Parts: sequence; C-alpha cells; structure tokens
Amino acid sequence: MSDTPENGAAAAQPAQVKSRVMAQYIRDMSFENILAQKGVSGEAQPEIQVQVNLDARKRAADNQYEVITKLNITSKTKDKGEPLFVLEIEYAGVFHVEGVPEEQMHPYLLIECPRITFPFLRRIVSDITRDGGFPALNLETIDFVALYRSELARRAEAEKAKVN
Repeated sequence: MSDTPENGAAAAQPAQVKSRVMAQYIRDMSFENILAQKGVSGEAQPEIQVQVNLDARKRAADNQYEVITKLNITSKTKDKGEPLFVLEIEYAGVFHVEGVPEEQMHPYLLIECPRITFPFLRRIVSDITRDGGFPALNLETIDFVALYRSELARRAEAEKAKVN
C-alpha cells in the first residue's frame, strides 16, 4: 500500500492557517485623572465601566491586517456617580495571516487576533491606572466570541430596522 494520496486527495485538505504578529502598538491613548483635578468628597468606592470595540483593516502588503482593540474605561464613585478617571486606548496589532478562507477571515480577525494582543493591552491598562494614581486595574478576560456574536446581532437588527 502506498502513502501517497490518490486522485488529488491532498488538494481537498484545507490549507493550514499561518498567522504571526508583525507588530503591536498603542495607536491612541488618553488618560484623565479627574479625581486629582477636581477632587472628590469622602471615601471614593469606584464603579468601573469598560466598553470594547474592535476594528480590522486590510493593509497594502499581501496577507497583512491591522486589528484594533478600542477600550473606553470610566471610573465613577458608587454613591454619587462622580467621575474618578477616564481611559481611552486604541491598541493595534499587525498580523500576517495565510490559509484562512475568505468567508472566515472576518471572524478570525475579530476573535483570534484580539485574543493574542489582549494580555499586552491588559498590562498597559494596569500600568496606566497605577501610574495615574489609582490601584492597578486588572481587566477581566474578554469573551471575543460573545462580543463578535453580539455585534453581528446588533448589525442584523439595524438592517431589519432599515428595511421596515
């Protein structure tokens, strides 16, 4: 018996996904320590809100994509809702991706790529909040699959609203 594929069976196998991070960087960042600027009365128990948005763009080079994770983090006092700080950050990764079928590229870029860069972004957020005079903020792990599905559902609802 031969180990060679018969009648082009090797061609039927899906291409192997090859992905590597070419670069990671902060595209834009703003940290505002409102507590230090205006002062807050009494003991401040923080309430933190984190909004996450994702964006992906094809780059000029073949098989290269820029994936951007945007965080908008606000901290307010629990009792009075006075703002303590605001952190806005856009963190990007440039990825070289091969072997992903076209119909799967969008979810790959908005799920797998942010998973790779998230630990680095988490560390940056922790350092910025600590260096800004607050306890280090350690972000919970983000479920990028749920975030992707939520965005698809939101877009479907928006399309449905347009039609009606």
